[in-house]
Amino acid sequence: MSPKQVVRNFWQAMNSNDFSKASEWLSHDFEGHWPQSGELIDGRENFIAINTHYPAHGKWQFVINSIVAECNDVVTDVSITDGVQSARAITFHLVEAGKIVKQKEYWPDDYPAPKWRAEWVQQIG
Repeated sequence: MSPKQVVRNFWQAMNSNDFSKASEWLSHDFEGHWPQSGELIDGRENFIAINTHYPAHGKWQFVINSIVAECNDVVTDVSITDGVQSARAITFHLVEAGKIVKQKEYWPDDYPAPKWRAEWVQQIG
């Protein structure tokens, strides 16, 4: 199975909201990095726990907006919602031997465009 398909299967499993099932696509020594908050998820068990205990208003839904792969590196842009909260995650996955061994995940938030650059851009949102 290609690394790209491994990552597709991971996100499909995440849609089940069975995070133990989703963790089957992760290596036992998985590392999940959240650089913006300076956190590291060390191992599958911690991945399961943090996702199970994350405060949600309903079932999480994950939609892959784009996926790009080269060799063992896969990058996804995923929209995430629980029906109330909505977010987007840009995730860099490293796949080895059919398992995701590392993820580095960024959570970009919208912010108002600064007025100083208005003459060079168009407002699209």
